[in-house]
Amino acid sequence: QLVESGGGLVPSGGSLTLSCAVSGFTLGSVAIGWFRQAPGKEREGVSYLNPRLDVTAYLESVKGRFTISANDAAHSVYLEMNDLRPEDTAVYYCAASPHTDLGSWTNEGLYLNWGQGTQVTVSS
Repeated sequence: QLVESGGGLVPSGGSLTLSCAVSGFTLGSVAIGWFRQAPGKEREGVSYLNPRLDVTAYLESVKGRFTISANDAAHSVYLEMNDLRPEDTAVYYCAASPHTDLGSWTNEGLYLNWGQGTQVTVSS
């Protein structure tokens, strides 16, 4: 099970840190992806972490602004988001995959478990 939290309303340039609490499996056994879906748009991959291999990936438009990390003891994965822009407004989801490599991390079909999502709204 995955449960996201930390969303909210922030002004442009602000920061938020999203959390994804993981239960039912260990972080070392899965890769975690953060996805987002804005109104009227398709869901897109934002960031990826393979905790066992310590490999990360980011959507080009968030590189340098977003950072993904994990705390195994807390069974959680985080997405630190800085310098937020109105175009970052979306529902953010975390998802877990037992077999996703770096080359296919944006393939939603490889993620078997999804959270319910948390809304992030960035005002201009």
